[in-house]
Amino acid sequence: MSVTTRKAGASDSGALSHVIDAAYAPARATLPDLPDVSGGLADDIAAGSVWVAQTDGAVVGGAVLGLGDYAHLVNLAVHPDFGGRGIARALIDVVQGVAKDAGFTALHLATHVGMPENVAMYHHLGWREVSRTGSKVMMVKPL
Repeated sequence: MSVTTRKAGASDSGALSHVIDAAYAPARATLPDLPDVSGGLADDIAAGSVWVAQTDGAVVGGAVLGLGDYAHLVNLAVHPDFGGRGIARALIDVVQGVAKDAGFTALHLATHVGMPENVAMYHHLGWREVSRTGSKVMMVKPL
């Protein structure tokens, strides 16, 4: 299976929304305070802050990067049928490169305390936890 990454275009909005919703479906069923994870995606794509991962021409993952006072991985999702194949790592590598090229020295994210598998994955990929506030787990990775 070959995976490619690229900047998302307007035509990717529907497919990526489906991927994000599928990826978060198990958490949605048990975490009532989980925010809307696919809302505003078309605007993020129009702003040029979204990248997708594809295999065989199909969108199987995506990442949303926010660049402001700091670089923030706003969202990362891989369709559950494609988990464990390095797609999340490929997407993180892309957004890390973009953030580094923009002059940032670290990438930040927030995940949900009720998603310990995400916290474990980010730890495995070199992130460190910096704080917990309510249901949020804040993490950072130096670039």
